[in-house]
Amino acid sequence: MPPAAGALGAYRDTDFPSGNTPWREATFTVIDLETTGLDPTRDEIISFAAVTVTDGKVRLDDARYELVRPDRMPDAETIRIHGLREADLTDAPSLAAVLERLLEPLTGRALVAHVAAVERGFLGTALRPYGARLRNPIIDTAMLDRELRRLRGAPDAEREPIGLSAMARELNLPVHRPHHAEGDALTTAQAFIALATHLEAFETPLTLGRLQRLSEREGRYRRRGLVRRLIRRLRV
Repeated sequence: MPPAAGALGAYRDTDFPSGNTPWREATFTVIDLETTGLDPTRDEIISFAAVTVTDGKVRLDDARYELVRPDRMPDAETIRIHGLREADLTDAPSLAAVLERLLEPLTGRALVAHVAAVERGFLGTALRPYGARLRNPIIDTAMLDRELRRLRGAPDAEREPIGLSAMARELNLPVHRPHHAEGDALTTAQAFIALATHLEAFETPLTLGRLQRLSEREGRYRRRGLVRRLIRRLRV
């Protein structure tokens, strides 16, 4: 039996909210991963954090944070970013051992992440050995920020997306422990609520499906071959 077989079954079988659901009536999991690099085919998850947003508010009573022991420890370049050393990870559980705790907040919810290509790639890779695929609607706060800028007629509306800390400051929000999964998940959660609230002024009801469609504009960066460069710049 594969690790977390029950959790995998629940993940596969649980429906996600309809795209017509107003965003304030949906429950989201804001997810942040720290990894050994940017390539999900080669690099590994070394920590994750998940924070719930429901009724348009951050809920912390079920927040979770886990360290994950990789097969290959991070190198000096990535340690400089996230601060997780071999000594911090040696006694951590493997990804297979924490898979259930990772799957639980993913089940039946839309996901929110900043520059979501990272989470999309690594979560998809984590599920693949168990015959599962990442099914969640995914909301990208970087793309929501870009859309809000466009709607407001900002002169730099067409600029490339900006990093999480810079975006939070522009929204007059606190920045919590940058490049720590728990801190970044909380910063992203607060930014998501602010962005959705601002976007709501232009479109009511603002639905889950609309947020998802705005987030899918990331695809044009992929076609231009800019995604890897953007991720590297925005995640450091």
